[in-house]
Amino acid sequence: MDAAQAIAEPVRRDILVLLLHEGSVPAGEIARRFSISRPAISRHLRVLRESGLVRAETTGRQRLYVLDPAPLAELAGWLAQFTSDPAWQQRLDALETEVYRTRRERARPDPAAATEQETA
Repeated sequence: MDAAQAIAEPVRRDILVLLLHEGSVPAGEIARRFSISRPAISRHLRVLRESGLVRAETTGRQRLYVLDPAPLAELAGWLAQFTSDPAWQQRLDALETEVYRTRRERARPDPAAATEQETA
């Protein structure tokens, strides 16, 4: 199973986020964090292992799970083609230019206002 299929399930995405923030987490602790059965968590962990997104390290009687984000790099590269649309970049560049131009105009003193104050 590839990374895209593995992360299609919300519980598996939540497990990945948990491992991202907490590092190495025992399987029992992962199961306690979710309201689904331990066997269901075990199946999710197996899918994540088979996709290469997590590694299981055995320490004594505990099986610790650790995130391995490498398979996500390929997926992120593929997704980038949808988020790096040149047309959007041009629009954002034009918006940035307009914002800076407006700021410059507002920062410049208004010559008409200065003339009115002098004549008053």
